[in-house]
Amino acid sequence: MTENRRPIASRNNRFSQGFARWLAVNKVLTPNQISCLSVVFAGFGALVLAYSVHPAALVLVALMIQLRLLCNLFDGMVAVEGGQKTPAGELFNELPDRIADSLLLVALGYAAGLAALGWLAALLAVCTAYIRIFGGSLGLKQSFRGPMAKQHRMAVMTAACLIGAFETAYTQTVYALG
Repeated sequence: MTENRRPIASRNNRFSQGFARWLAVNKVLTPNQISCLSVVFAGFGALVLAYSVHPAALVLVALMIQLRLLCNLFDGMVAVEGGQKTPAGELFNELPDRIADSLLLVALGYAAGLAALGWLAALLAVCTAYIRIFGGSLGLKQSFRGPMAKQHRMAVMTAACLIGAFETAYTQTVYALG
């Protein structure tokens, strides 16, 4: 699986490596539990986003997105570098990501008043991952590039929430979310 891992620069960060090592050694959470925790953070962020565009709520959503991404970073590091891979690990690496992405993208659509666009974004994100995984199952090298790969989508959402927090505080509009 290491040859088909998403290239993540923060995987080489000393803090990331130290924290992943701590998680692996202390067996606080299994990689599969960390993957599922990402859905909890995304679900909480989506719930907040769907019901409030208050500036503090948008900052909280941005934090939840980043915590979701950290779970995505640490599940793989604990599994691969920590030697805790499981037979179901690849499933747990992918399925929670699709759920987390969909929750956040759909909620963003509703918050922006563009529900159909949120659903479309979620569908396209799942289709993109499906095509990548399908290619991998055929023995092709998986490609994690593209203008809106997961890390790009989540970075844009985080920025939109933070910009939206300022926008909402000063103009009571939510254009940044759309």
